[in-house]
Amino acid sequence: MTAPHLAHSVEELCAAGSQLYERALREGRVPSGEAEGVPCLVDFGLLQPALEDPVLLEPVAPVVVLHRLLRGSGERIADERRREARLAAAFEPLMRVDGRAAGADMPMISVLSGSKRINQAITEAMALASGELLTVQPHTHTGERRYQAEAIAMDRDQALLDRGARIRTLYQHTVRHSPTVLARYEQLKGDVEARSLDELTDRLIVTDRTVAFIPADKDGSLALEVRHPALVGYFVTTFDRLWRLATPMYPEAVRRPSLKGVTPRQRAIATLLVEGHTDAAVAERLGLNVRTARAHIAKLAETLGSESRAQLGYLIGRSGILDDRER
Repeated sequence: MTAPHLAHSVEELCAAGSQLYERALREGRVPSGEAEGVPCLVDFGLLQPALEDPVLLEPVAPVVVLHRLLRGSGERIADERRREARLAAAFEPLMRVDGRAAGADMPMISVLSGSKRINQAITEAMALASGELLTVQPHTHTGERRYQAEAIAMDRDQALLDRGARIRTLYQHTVRHSPTVLARYEQLKGDVEARSLDELTDRLIVTDRTVAFIPADKDGSLALEVRHPALVGYFVTTFDRLWRLATPMYPEAVRRPSLKGVTPRQRAIATLLVEGHTDAAVAERLGLNVRTARAHIAKLAETLGSESRAQLGYLIGRSGILDDRER
């Protein structure tokens, strides 16, 4: 069974198409049936029906094809130049009203609205970066939106790594064994590292320690682009301190030890319980669903020999498990 033909641009001619076009140049023509599996040759104008026999295809001279493509490219460039002129004409009177000179400093804090605009701004910032990308990814988004965001991020992350930069990411412990998350890192080539914590701040992206992006609402439809040196420095310091507390996850995973039969996850839950948080609040803080959080609470109670919720708090305090928790 022949593999399906994948769409591509003319400057990235597929191997099958290139081979058939070269053969047509050598032999003068090829049967049209042989081009059915590589429609790009006809679509791009490299092959055309022979006048005397339409079932045959003859090659268009490469110099003719190249001239046509370059002419089309030139027309597109000319269109962009005309568009630039129209934009300049439209914004020039507005800049006179604003009164600030062209090239004035960019705003220290900008509000970005909508996923498309947010992703565009992040992509533009990363395109200018060459040193380091710091990210906090609590994985609050699910479904199609999350997959779309990750697909966009893969390309720009790899481009950054190809420029010799490094990427450090913090996740919650709930995803440290996620096949999807780990598979993403297996695909990236370069200096990339991930660690995990029980609790994280909200989403954070910092490029080259000069530009930061943080959410501006709960559903992620608004974001702040921050360029103020003091604020960006604060975000970087926070990240670095969390990074030192976090457990390595990739490329080398470190196993977190249990203490007195209590797992690290249960110790994190115990910390929040003694602070008075509800089951729902515990689940939200640790990135769990409520049912899973309650299952861990029940197991913790069983391990400590608790028969009631009130007694559980007392036994947690007496057990000493929080005195030796990770710092």
